[in-house]
Amino acid sequence: MDDVKNIKGMESLKELYKIGVGPSSSHTMGPERAAKIISLRYPDAEKFIVTLYGSLAKTGIGHRTDYIIRKTLSEEKTEIIFDTEKIDLPHPNTMRFQIVKNGNISADFTVMSVGGGAIRFLGEDVTPPPRPYNLSSFSDIADYCHKKDMRLWQYVEMVEGFEIWDFLQSVWDCMKNSVKEGIQAEGEIFGGLNVLRKAKQLYSYRHMDELAETKENRLVCAYAFAVSEQNASCDGKIVTAPTCGASGVLPAVLKYTQDKKKLSDSDILRALATGGLIGNIIKTNASISGAEAGCQAEIGSACSMAAAALAELYEMDMDQIEYAAEVAMEHHLGLTCDPVKGLVQIPCIERNAVAAMRAINAVNLANFLAGTRKISFDLVVKTMYETGRDLHNNYRETSEGGLAKLYN
Repeated sequence: MDDVKNIKGMESLKELYKIGVGPSSSHTMGPERAAKIISLRYPDAEKFIVTLYGSLAKTGIGHRTDYIIRKTLSEEKTEIIFDTEKIDLPHPNTMRFQIVKNGNISADFTVMSVGGGAIRFLGEDVTPPPRPYNLSSFSDIADYCHKKDMRLWQYVEMVEGFEIWDFLQSVWDCMKNSVKEGIQAEGEIFGGLNVLRKAKQLYSYRHMDELAETKENRLVCAYAFAVSEQNASCDGKIVTAPTCGASGVLPAVLKYTQDKKKLSDSDILRALATGGLIGNIIKTNASISGAEAGCQAEIGSACSMAAAALAELYEMDMDQIEYAAEVAMEHHLGLTCDPVKGLVQIPCIERNAVAAMRAINAVNLANFLAGTRKISFDLVVKTMYETGRDLHNNYRETSEGGLAKLYN
């Protein structure tokens, strides 16, 4: 992994926001995509031997990696091997697919799940997704927008075309539905931690003397819990924003604000475009993978996206949007990824709610203090990436440190 990523341009927001079933974009969506490709290439295989390495091996059962691979390939013909010892890996989320025909291994592929559901086949000259964005830093994009007198969402529309709004509408519809279903669901989430769903309780509980601020916190948390519990339960579809594990932050902030301010879906779509641009910058220049850079790359990124999106809803200027996104990320720096038993439950669900409230606080600060900021968004993204590289492997989605080690 290089100290600084030297990537020109950015992919479409369609490669960032992905609709699917959780609990993990890296551990579930990515392996599922890889297995689908292998299945299509070798429909007559006698057997599939799939070896999981790194974080996929250490937390694969909790993340249901083995389940989704068997379901996609073949329950009867698939053997899963968990190799937790191999360390010379091209990526922390690496898997190997061996195809057996006539009793012999006829094909062998190494695949990396690089975050957000994206995968890479090692050694294959696969045509990468197009990069419609020529610019990839916030400073360059902001300069361009200033010169053209446009907002960030207008820049997204200019680059991606008007059809991006139909895509973002499908994203928002899925987010709203995951909130709706999540606040109605009850019961225990599978996995053995005996975690009960709490979204419905948060949503319906009203104190007789509830203040406006208390109600805001309660509802925002209820929405974040709702989506995160849907994700953890693999119950219904969610949107990676930017990942499954951080999928509750952005919809919680946007759903609450839409209801409070009676905003149209068009307003929300512009916010999604703005937040998506922030997520894209992080994904391109740093990482959105917990296995690569810790939970700061997932929850921190989601908080930045939500803060920028909310700042857009309040029609803040470019400096205020940048400040909100920067503050949201800066105060997640060093956040570890230590899911108990490899499940996206403790501390993941609650962490989504805390990050949603923090995004709102970041926007409140930006409203007053944007003119005094010293740290740019691009700098905090670079800092996050370097911090993630410095994190001990135990704190990068391996469930070998922190809460995952000490909780019993």
